[in-house]
Amino acid sequence: MQKAATLLKPLLVGLVILVVMQGCTSNQESEEVVVTGMRASLMSSTSLKRIASPIESEGIGALPQVNQQEYRDDFENFDINTVIQVSESPVSTFSADVDTTSYSFVRRRLNAGYLPEKAAVRLEEMVNYFDYDYAKPATADEPFHASILVHNSPWANNRKLVHIGIQGFAINKQAQPNSNIVFLLDVSGSMNSPDKLPLVKQSMELLLSQLKPDDTIAIVVYAGAAGTVLKPTKVKNKTDILQAMNALQAGGSTAGGAGIQLAYQLAEQNYQADAVNRIILATDGDFNVGTSDHEQLKGFVERKRSKGIYLSILGFGQGNYHDHLMQTLAQNGNGIAAYIDTLSEAQKVLVHEATSSLFPIATDLKLQVEFNPATVKEYRLLGYETRALKREDFKNDKVDAGDIGSGHSVTAIYEIALTGSDGNLVDDLRYQKENATNKNGTNNIENELAFLKIRYKLPGEAESRLKAFPINKSEAARADKSALQREANFAAAVAGFAQLLKNDKYLESWHYDDALKLAQKNKGEDEYGYRTEFVQLVRKAKVAKGMEN
Repeated sequence: MQKAATLLKPLLVGLVILVVMQGCTSNQESEEVVVTGMRASLMSSTSLKRIASPIESEGIGALPQVNQQEYRDDFENFDINTVIQVSESPVSTFSADVDTTSYSFVRRRLNAGYLPEKAAVRLEEMVNYFDYDYAKPATADEPFHASILVHNSPWANNRKLVHIGIQGFAINKQAQPNSNIVFLLDVSGSMNSPDKLPLVKQSMELLLSQLKPDDTIAIVVYAGAAGTVLKPTKVKNKTDILQAMNALQAGGSTAGGAGIQLAYQLAEQNYQADAVNRIILATDGDFNVGTSDHEQLKGFVERKRSKGIYLSILGFGQGNYHDHLMQTLAQNGNGIAAYIDTLSEAQKVLVHEATSSLFPIATDLKLQVEFNPATVKEYRLLGYETRALKREDFKNDKVDAGDIGSGHSVTAIYEIALTGSDGNLVDDLRYQKENATNKNGTNNIENELAFLKIRYKLPGEAESRLKAFPINKSEAARADKSALQREANFAAAVAGFAQLLKNDKYLESWHYDDALKLAQKNKGEDEYGYRTEFVQLVRKAKVAKGMEN
């Protein structure tokens, strides 16, 4: 016993010293923002000390990456949309969603050899990750064109898919307004990982390459406190911007709320009426100092968006990613949410899709579909669970909805069972009336399956505009080899894959091999290889599923 006590004594002493050191570090972190070799103006003080990671200053080296056992990614749980009988509820209303976070996160998990957690799978974000070859609108005054196709469901006999593709107007490069951007960068200790702060720097440099010389950039950072490390600077002075960015190091706690407030303050001070004023927040979403309550932050962002300043979110890293908060902020800040897991994804979001990420063409885009009970027995909206709206929200211009950038497309898919077919999943009601009639008692819309309405606001306008389209049975009478059929088939492959990952109770005997074949057959041109990459992800999911079983 005495020998054991002698061996344990130095270990216990070392443990006490480590606890004391960590306590000191914690106190120091709450006062510092990590910015090497420069000064910053803090909200709580007029000057900033030498800013380095507390652990770095002890000579211990870089912070370790998050251990798999400390996996704390936070996603909002939700139930998938169920089958609805048209006789009971003929109207479906939802907000547009062009975010792509879910697809990128799912890809990261599959590339690591794991199936993603089900809460991370949002079907509409998986489908809308891809560009589709839809017919384009002619002018910015009519910023949307709808392409509609009705075709057989690949996973359910006697059921059909209604594919709705909304293509946004693409602003000519010469007509693009100037950009006034505040980079709000998380430099807390949780960002000290190769896939976080270093990737943030590379991503922001890619975005700089897409901006005009007279565009303006400012940089705000936050760790234990928030500070301005670069006042508004023209992009033509790119060296100064890169010098400020490359000097950043990670360390400290995460005062994200204070960072957001300072970023908005700076954006308001330098607001340009003829430019796009936008804050781009790059973070893993871990706000653990100051204001971190979702509702408080949501309310703050909601109040600020009325001043014409948009907030976009770029998520980074794994193990500590707070997706739920990031989605809340982006949705209420009139901006996009994307997840950057690789430099290639940064290239996609900030270079290939820079115009759609930066320049809005419409705000508060809402879709409403009214199904005709004379022709459609039941329907199911695939995805958009977190974007559902009440029926009365459609005409209420005070209700916030999705915001669409230049050239963006939005895809929505309904699965339906036609009246008189054997495809219905819900038993008929005994006293249900089969036919929709007009005031004269006769059915005069027998060719219509549904009626689509789109409501949106042009940038800067407070009153919404309306576009409407009937969805006819004739939408199904198209050549199988048409471009729209190919695009609808590929979207169906992605939607089916998302259902396999999330919940496959509606897919009958349809499996990963079926998704693989459908996607391969309908890849199309695939200029950047995104669809080819999807095919590989389906293969990886099949392997991961087999290992899990």
